[in-house]
Amino acid sequence: MDHLLEFFDDPHDFLAAAEPLLAAEPVRCTVVASVTARFARGDDTRPDGAPAPWWVVVRDQDGQPVGAAMRTAPLPPHPPYLLAMPDGAARLLARTLHDRGESVAVVNGYVPTIDVFAAETIRLSGGTASETERTSLYEVTDLVEPPTVAGRLRIAREDEVDLVQGWFDAFGPDASEQAGRVDPHPQIETRESTRARILAGDVWLWDDEDGVPVAVTAYNPPSFGVARVGPVYTPQEHRGRGYAAAGVAAITRRLLDEGARVCLFADEQNPTSTGVYRRLGYRPLAVTGGVQIGSGG
Repeated sequence: MDHLLEFFDDPHDFLAAAEPLLAAEPVRCTVVASVTARFARGDDTRPDGAPAPWWVVVRDQDGQPVGAAMRTAPLPPHPPYLLAMPDGAARLLARTLHDRGESVAVVNGYVPTIDVFAAETIRLSGGTASETERTSLYEVTDLVEPPTVAGRLRIAREDEVDLVQGWFDAFGPDASEQAGRVDPHPQIETRESTRARILAGDVWLWDDEDGVPVAVTAYNPPSFGVARVGPVYTPQEHRGRGYAAAGVAAITRRLLDEGARVCLFADEQNPTSTGVYRRLGYRPLAVTGGVQIGSGG
């Protein structure tokens, strides 16, 4: 089947074009929907020199959207993010980016779409592919409350941006280590985007009984009725006390009570985090991840 790729450089235009797809599968489309919503609100906090963002809708022969992708990551290597789409569309997208002169060193999104995209990119440019991680998208419908933990959850303050940024920066490397991997993991937020999330009220800290911050739980506000929890991080010296479970449960309950569907991503090779989320009632829906595309030179 032939497919058409419709590119956009305006988030509002993309959201209008992709709405049938995003509304039909709001949980599976959570990353694209929530990130694009940030841009639509004017929250473009990418550093100077970052490439211009783009979005693409994949249409079938009848003009219906059957997939989507975006390239909005603020920091190198600026990986595109691909929703599930037909294999032929994934190969077409790889060829189109190759023809546009866009180098792709890492691609993130849904399996097997990212594997098909990576294979076509390598066919065109050479190189090798290696899996960076495999994660699962989880959703909760019936929250299971964890054991009571000393302390309390509170909203992060603007003067705590450096603390939160440090924990966000440590999240990726620590998660990889817990999963038994040693691989590069780019920053998930810039300082500017972290500050914006704090000011929006989307970052919360767990204080222990002495009022010391010991863990962070952030979330992305609802898009198409779906909120996404993350990142969740506890520094090593504070682990094993239930802070992460308490923070995730409190944020999840708040979002569910507000009428949102709630989801999150977890590394399937990290038994610590997946165990926490499963005990809270989160259940896996789909497999996602990342593929690193090595140079063919």
